[in-house]
Amino acid sequence: MADELLSPVRTPQRAQAWTQSYAPLPGIPDEFIGPDGTPRAYWRGFLDALGQFDQDDLDQRLATAERRIREGGVSYRIQGETNEQSWPLSGLPLLISQAEWNEISAGVVQRAQLLDRIIADLYGDGRLVRDGALPAAVVAGSPEFLRPLAGAKPFGGRWLQFYAADIGRGPDGRWWVLGDRTQAPSGAGYALANRLVTSQAFPGLYRDMNVQRLAPFFRAFRDGLAHAAERSDPRICLLTPGAFSQTYFEQAYLARYLGFLLVEGADLVYADGKMHVRTIAGLKRADVIWRRIDAEWCDPLELNGASRLGVPGMVEAIRQGKVSMANMPGAGLLEARAFQAFMPGLARHLLGEDLRLPNIATWWCGQERQRGEVLEQLDHLSISGAFANQLPGFDGRHSALVSELSPAERERLVEAMTARGMDYVGQEVVRLSTTPAWETSGDRARLVPRPFVLRVFAAATPDGWQVLPGGFCRVSDRSDARAVSMDASVRSADVWVLSDKPVEMETLLPSGDDVRIIRLLGNLPSRAADNLYWFGRYLERVEAILRIVRALVAKALDPDAPTRVDHGPAERLQRLLVSWDAAPRVVASSLSLDMAQSALHDENNYGSALSNTIAARRAASSIRERLSPDVWLLVGRLENILRKPLGQSAVEAGVLEQSEQALQVIAAIAGFVNENMNRVAGWNFLDMGRRIERSINTLRFVSQFAGDDADLELLDVLLDLIDSQITYRSRYLTGATLAPVRDMAMLDAFNPRSVAFQAGRIEEHLAGLPSLRETGMLEQPRQIALKLKGDLAVEDARRLNSQAIYDYENRLVALAIAVADRYFLHDASEPSPGKVRGLA
Repeated sequence: MADELLSPVRTPQRAQAWTQSYAPLPGIPDEFIGPDGTPRAYWRGFLDALGQFDQDDLDQRLATAERRIREGGVSYRIQGETNEQSWPLSGLPLLISQAEWNEISAGVVQRAQLLDRIIADLYGDGRLVRDGALPAAVVAGSPEFLRPLAGAKPFGGRWLQFYAADIGRGPDGRWWVLGDRTQAPSGAGYALANRLVTSQAFPGLYRDMNVQRLAPFFRAFRDGLAHAAERSDPRICLLTPGAFSQTYFEQAYLARYLGFLLVEGADLVYADGKMHVRTIAGLKRADVIWRRIDAEWCDPLELNGASRLGVPGMVEAIRQGKVSMANMPGAGLLEARAFQAFMPGLARHLLGEDLRLPNIATWWCGQERQRGEVLEQLDHLSISGAFANQLPGFDGRHSALVSELSPAERERLVEAMTARGMDYVGQEVVRLSTTPAWETSGDRARLVPRPFVLRVFAAATPDGWQVLPGGFCRVSDRSDARAVSMDASVRSADVWVLSDKPVEMETLLPSGDDVRIIRLLGNLPSRAADNLYWFGRYLERVEAILRIVRALVAKALDPDAPTRVDHGPAERLQRLLVSWDAAPRVVASSLSLDMAQSALHDENNYGSALSNTIAARRAASSIRERLSPDVWLLVGRLENILRKPLGQSAVEAGVLEQSEQALQVIAAIAGFVNENMNRVAGWNFLDMGRRIERSINTLRFVSQFAGDDADLELLDVLLDLIDSQITYRSRYLTGATLAPVRDMAMLDAFNPRSVAFQAGRIEEHLAGLPSLRETGMLEQPRQIALKLKGDLAVEDARRLNSQAIYDYENRLVALAIAVADRYFLHDASEPSPGKVRGLA
């Protein structure tokens, strides 16, 4: 599976009882001891340096690392759950010497080369099966063998562009391959995040221990993808299943780090034999697609017809050689455990070499002799599915240690293996090495030995295969780890490969004077524009609700406020909250405090501040690669504020303070967006969403509080809602009167809260967006915006009435619809109407 990072690596084992001791360890980790039985020098040096920190300093460093993880939004999602979990980072890295890493790297490169040759043969000439080196059932019996890809020739000749191997180290110091990841390997982005946080927690140690940098690997990988494209300046896309993917954070993180375009299936379309991205400027060719979805979901036309993640026609584009895929659909075939039984023989057959990194002993039960061997030593083996992550016949189990099965389960397993042995493999029970891990129990913290599994990544580059100097390490929280998987009992750790000489600082940024200067980014995908636009609108809705709540509670706190109820400010504020579905429909005489709390905190109310904040966060999660970590952090902080109801003992002052805190966070978000976001199409849509929503809300405020029957008290509330009290008082010496207030709220182009000001900004945004019309004629959104801006510029506040105000609101709603019709996606398989003519 594409998100196999969260799938178990089944390595049944029993923990060794350590007899030696090394303060402060209760036992000696296998990783700590060298082949000669003495502590490895680099581990001893690391722990000695760690011992120089006092307990408070160490606790603070580890707490800071956890806070960086949390505030940076580093997260994952457990399969079947909707909420994201904070990334569980171990405080200590795994250390590997340069000499040992050279052996690992050479073994991984050999395995990547071997697997690429195997998969090319299986979808090509098929000589391995014809020559008897591989049983046909191992290929045809796997659901990952995709017949539509048979005969396909990937551009550049590589089926694999990105490969990962899960490896474990035995107590004797030898490394073993536990599993191959060829479908859509995940974890490299988390390795980057681990490195950033851990190096910042221990900057001195990181520098002094000559840790090899990760940037050169990712630069080479990016060059490899570009080299695999047909055009010299390719558009590289990272295809994601979407925001609810288990590893969506990593996908967005890698897209931002590598400068790739993060796309979903709905963003892509097959046309004229090529793959294209739907953008606000029409269709733009996608040259390379790094996929993070399982192969069967790539094309509902030729693969899984139920897919809503892929693109009809993608397989045909691959066959025509018009798009380069990393990895090619069908490469996931090699992840089947059945292949591990034949890897030693295939290495000798294809490479004339033995495996430098052997995999654990595996027997495929589809062959009678091997099945007999497995049944003879059944109690000493682990049984797994040959082609699936699940053990056939045992729902919810990935593998089974036969010695621990009940007699009935054992009998059932033997019967299943006898009847259909090809679905099963037997594997030796291995024991993993351990590494020092930090454990906190109450107020006491200590180092303990814990088993680990290391995922190593390799990328095809113009200069051959290159291995990431480090990787993604999973450390069990239990001393007896029979399954290392990313659940509540496992943490991740950074991996430090220690160079023999000082390491230069590396960056992914290009160097040299010949770098082409670019000031504008490429065309914005329609889905990204849609989410940015609605992110702005949802935030503006939250602000409007907060301002209403603040005004409502302020009226309740004002001792000089009139006691008027019918059609007074409080009743009208409540009416707004009800009409916007921010609060339930109750009688106007209900307590303002209850109404305010409901509008702030009740997630069941579709229009509450919390509900709109959740919607804004959902929109932001789909464009995570386009938002700064600061903005993402503030959105989370806003949600946390609104998720804290004050309870039955709440008083008006508490609700007022909470609403003001939330308003301050929204102001901070607006500040980051306005000061730090490049003035390109993405910013245009985000700000345009805010401006359209603010205009509509302001007009609704005017209708309620500056209607034909408005009095001084109602007009004063309107000035509060549009944050214009100070401006009004500095201009007019008299109290609030109808025409000047209407002018300030609707027509004053110098007031950043007026409708006229919003109309001017909206027109500017639309003018900066690309047009699909080659005739020079204005598109519909621009026509509506220009006319609206002009009408507001010549409008006279003294001639305004309730009907005119309502008409302006309708025109803004029509503008919002026109923007959506022109720029956003409408169907998963067809371009938007009006985007056919003049496409690039």
